[in-house]
Amino acid sequence: MLTLLIPLLLAHLVGDFLLQPDKWVKEKSIARQRPKYLCLHIGVHTLALIIALQFQFQYWIGIISIIFSHFIIDWIKLRLQNKKNEILLFFLDQIAHLIIITFVVYSYKPFVFDPTVISFSQIVLFLTALVLQTQVAAIIIKVLLSKWKMKDENPNQAGKYIGILERLFIFAFVLMDYWEGVGFLLGAKSIFRFGDLNNAKDRNLTEYVLIGTLLSFGLSMLIARGYQFISLYL
Repeated sequence: MLTLLIPLLLAHLVGDFLLQPDKWVKEKSIARQRPKYLCLHIGVHTLALIIALQFQFQYWIGIISIIFSHFIIDWIKLRLQNKKNEILLFFLDQIAHLIIITFVVYSYKPFVFDPTVISFSQIVLFLTALVLQTQVAAIIIKVLLSKWKMKDENPNQAGKYIGILERLFIFAFVLMDYWEGVGFLLGAKSIFRFGDLNNAKDRNLTEYVLIGTLLSFGLSMLIARGYQFISLYL
């Protein structure tokens, strides 16, 4: 299975990311009625697939299926795309391509997924931990920090998403028993924040950042350890 899956994934990554210039991406969005750059993009994908498969044309049905579906998915994406849904469509587009590649691989080299390897309870517990690490922890931290009113709050909520990302990293580090990663993350954040705090010379801001960081790291480690403890009994 992997001998076919890996070349197809490589061809997809090369065609969609490595060999797709920014100009093509912009022109595809602008010139929807004249899909010149979309056709060029599909041509690159076709060539990448053939080379990645080492010219093994016994997979010609799979190649045609991937190329045809890629054109349709990209065409639909271009028709629906706007500034509001651009990020969502990007991920939906990639998921759709990966699903097609998975079906092609399965048609040539069937594989069996054993659902008993991971129980439903384990899946639910993992999803619960992710929700706690992201939105729930963000709201708890926001409530606890409500005493410190900051004047220039970021309308894009960049701080919230930075906190979510750092908690997900900490969650992964704890699960891998890589506590050095948690220390490195804390040190890196301190270095990046030092300049802002030093220039601001605002004690209120310093307290806000320090308490927010400690709360974020503390909650993340607590949730991660709780997940590990509960998973032992599932």
